Amino acid sequence: MLSTNLKHLETDEETQKVLMENENVMIYCGRMGPMCIPVYGIMEELEQQYPHVAFRDMDFDIQAAFFIINLPECSGFMGLPFTVYFKNGKVAAATTSIQGKNQVTQILDKEFGKTA
Repeated sequence: MLSTNLKHLETDEETQKVLMENENVMIYCGRMGPMCIPVYGIMEELEQQYPHVAFRDMDFDIQAAFFIINLPECSGFMGLPFTVYFKNGKVAAATTSIQGKNQVTQILDKEFGKTA
């Protein structure tokens, strides 16, 4: 399990449940490495600013991560982490590698709407 303050997804069932119960979901699939850790902090900060988005993390090395890894939108990704944004259970956007706060908020605003 990842050492973050985010809610963790550990099974396929948990992943499907969060996608079914939330209109807007951001899933960050990675490890506790130098490319991943900065974005966990960004997500923890943005979680309060985007109450209409369910922020979740997932360890890249678990069986449930195959759902993210095998998405067509992630097929060309070469490095960690994989970040996938879902709107109504469908992939709205997907990115790979380290991201800054501005990059993340641009995608959140575009795909899920700006915060109040």
